[in-house]
Amino acid sequence: MREEIEAARSALSQAVDAAPQEQVEQLARARSLVDEALDEAMARAVLEGTSVRAVAAAAGLAPNSVPPRLAQTDTLAAYSSVDGRVSSEGIARARFDAQRGLEAPPPPPGAAAPLRFRRRESR
Repeated sequence: MREEIEAARSALSQAVDAAPQEQVEQLARARSLVDEALDEAMARAVLEGTSVRAVAAAAGLAPNSVPPRLAQTDTLAAYSSVDGRVSSEGIARARFDAQRGLEAPPPPPGAAAPLRFRRRESR
């Protein structure tokens, strides 16, 4: 998470004196990096015992938007279901494993990465 935050700082610094189009690109990059860091922070908070509802409120998100974001994290991806969400059962299992120092299970079969917007590259 530290790397994402440092990279976001760099992107924000580069955006300050850049041309407008470059500012848009750097700010979008910073937003993406901050979102990744936020997702990891939320996963760690949930793993430590904070409820999904409390994490969502602190992050300014709707509670139903948190489980898919948790499924994209390194911390909880192994506990996601095939629909690309971390359920309450997955969170309970992750907490159990963490308390006992156990390794995360392998990802579920058929677990696909969630769909993400990809910008078209004009050539």
